[in-house]
Amino acid sequence: MEQQIPEIHVEELKKDPEFLANIERLEKECKEEESIKKGYQLLDAKLIIEAPEEEINEIFTFIVNTAFDRLAEYLTEHKNFNVVTNEEERAIARAIYEHAIQRYSENDKKAAKEMFLVLYHTIDYEELKDAMMVHAAAVMAGMAFDDFIENLVDVKDIDPHDPLAFFIQTFVQPTDILLQMYQKYVKQGKEELKVLEENKNA
Repeated sequence: MEQQIPEIHVEELKKDPEFLANIERLEKECKEEESIKKGYQLLDAKLIIEAPEEEINEIFTFIVNTAFDRLAEYLTEHKNFNVVTNEEERAIARAIYEHAIQRYSENDKKAAKEMFLVLYHTIDYEELKDAMMVHAAAVMAGMAFDDFIENLVDVKDIDPHDPLAFFIQTFVQPTDILLQMYQKYVKQGKEELKVLEENKNA
């Protein structure tokens, strides 16, 4: 799990000119470059120094809006997210995924399903693609978010050093077995994605 920074260090960091200059630089760069990766770095830094809620929300909004702008570009250009080696593309996929999970937890199943399917369609990494399809199939099967987390997800095997640890990829059953169990919904999901596939081949 993430290390907790002792209280005293937080107070020191709030006054540390180097740390504050770093935050300022990140703020400038993430806006200029529209970098989601830097947006996340900025968010982490602001959370450490316990920045006001509106500042945190502003960064969240920047991350989500920029991620969806990028997603629209990638879909138009039929490009995939290289989540293994490209940090910026991984950050885009993470932002969309976190937003999808939030939607799922708020019981907005239609939006959650669509985002999981789009991630399945755009992620360029087989294991993660399949995990996204499991998410989408669980939503389509009507599984509540809490049941999904409690009964389907296996958190024991999460490696905190894995750059893809933000994505749920381990389940109580092997992914291929789950895809087999949810075959009906996988088929349905792929049908819905055909529109994107057809555009890709057009």
